[in-house]
Amino acid sequence: MGSLGGINAPVENLNWHQWDRVLVVVAHPDDPEYGLSVAVKEWTHAGVEVSYLLLTHGEAGIQGMDPSITGPLRAAEQQAACDQVGVTNLTILHHPDSMLVYGLNLRKDIARVIRVRTPNAVVVANFEVEAYGGLNQADHRVAGLAGVDAVRDAANPWAQPELLAAGLEPWGADTILIAGHPNPTHEMPVSKESVDAGVSSLQAHKEYLAALPDHPKPEVFIPEALKTDVGYAVTFRVFGR
Repeated sequence: MGSLGGINAPVENLNWHQWDRVLVVVAHPDDPEYGLSVAVKEWTHAGVEVSYLLLTHGEAGIQGMDPSITGPLRAAEQQAACDQVGVTNLTILHHPDSMLVYGLNLRKDIARVIRVRTPNAVVVANFEVEAYGGLNQADHRVAGLAGVDAVRDAANPWAQPELLAAGLEPWGADTILIAGHPNPTHEMPVSKESVDAGVSSLQAHKEYLAALPDHPKPEVFIPEALKTDVGYAVTFRVFGR
């Protein structure tokens, strides 16, 4: 997905200590592991329940490997990555990798999980066209925008009445966080132990990283990306409380 980049003078520290549950919505296995998982480890260590929702299995992500093999492999690697940072709820949907389509069906699938998990905060990745030093991948853009819109859908009983008919009551998350945004509003100080866990979570994607020989080493670029003058921090652009 690309690194989170350096700390860019955010306005204030993220006030998360009253949260009970967080939902992370991303497109592929490995997408949470480029710095965001460091914040996840900080949350779970404090007792916050963090759930991951992946919209695809990442089956198109390893060149030279058949998608029927790649999808289960990457799902298993994502579970191993979750284990490194204390994520106990992993849901992977079956939308097609590299062909993710923005629309009501995708929003409904995300809204359904929001109503099931009832998070205080929903985290998505940067969905700008330009991101991570280049042009953002199409699935990342779709996933982020659909995730943001699904937060509103999940809170509106009239937006998707079939969810209400299925017994899923509306749920309004208080906060939306965008990870990897070039203009963050908040920073979240994190410990060296959480940084190390975040590094291990990316290293858990062994086969995926092995197929990318020019990929920077996680133990080098993640600490460097999150380093501040006084320690380490993950940054977000935050909407809501």
